[in-house]
Amino acid sequence: MFRSGFVTLIGRPNVGKSTLMNLIVGQKIAIISNKPQTTRNKIMSIYSDNEYQIIFLDTPGIHKPTSKLGEYMVKTAENAMNEVDCILYLVEPRRASNGDKKIISRLSGINTPVLLVINKIDTVEKPALLEIIDDYRSLYEFSEIFAISALRAENTDELLAAIKKLLPEGPKYFPEDVITDQPERQITAELIREKALYYLRDEVPHGLAVEVSQMKTRENKALIDVDATIYCDKETHKGIIIGKNGSMLKKIGATARQDIERLLGSPIFLQLWVKVKKDWRNSDFYLRNFGYDQKSNQS
Repeated sequence: MFRSGFVTLIGRPNVGKSTLMNLIVGQKIAIISNKPQTTRNKIMSIYSDNEYQIIFLDTPGIHKPTSKLGEYMVKTAENAMNEVDCILYLVEPRRASNGDKKIISRLSGINTPVLLVINKIDTVEKPALLEIIDDYRSLYEFSEIFAISALRAENTDELLAAIKKLLPEGPKYFPEDVITDQPERQITAELIREKALYYLRDEVPHGLAVEVSQMKTRENKALIDVDATIYCDKETHKGIIIGKNGSMLKKIGATARQDIERLLGSPIFLQLWVKVKKDWRNSDFYLRNFGYDQKSNQS
């Protein structure tokens, strides 16, 4: 009997949803950084073995939005809760904040099984962890509670086994060699944005978007030309992204190239540009242009 189903990962920003999903799938699909709002779209990743197929939906962190982009991100996360067989609610190892309590209140009207996943247990002592578990238990009747470290792969096998038990009998939705619904061009753009998030100061990253305008294999050469533009929403940020004599842009490009070559399985020639699109996060036109489409989010 083959079982398959859909699992969504929800939680506040920067709790480790993308790290966990990448670990289970076994390949880097979702970008990771220590800055909030790293994940902006619902990203689908597929885990397959001989008896099970799990389609994971990694969602943006649920937060109080301050722009149309933020509204899109929260709506994406909330819609995903109604589409699945199981919800993984990821939290950090500390007592529930007001933001966590708001998320839990949204779970109250949902019949889907919810597994509480306390991530980053390598950062807390066991007595404190037990208090945190009791705190969350008092707020909601979770199907099960798991304490894990996605970064160190601690207790993640037990979590995966629990997810499998909740899957209904069903078809293999995707071939075994398919691990995401994201096109290579979209993943490439996100890998570039990840490196920009890593290197740039805190006030710059929220206003960044990346668009890949070309991915083309050169004739008679195992080399792919990749052209991409990093967009920022303030003129003052453009110089920061480029850096003195182009040093920051070169650093972003050099580290992004390594991940992109692993993704594509080929050497690449990466060219990056920087442009300003003022207040694009509140522009319906640019949100659609950068792939944050409200219409595609109304399922």
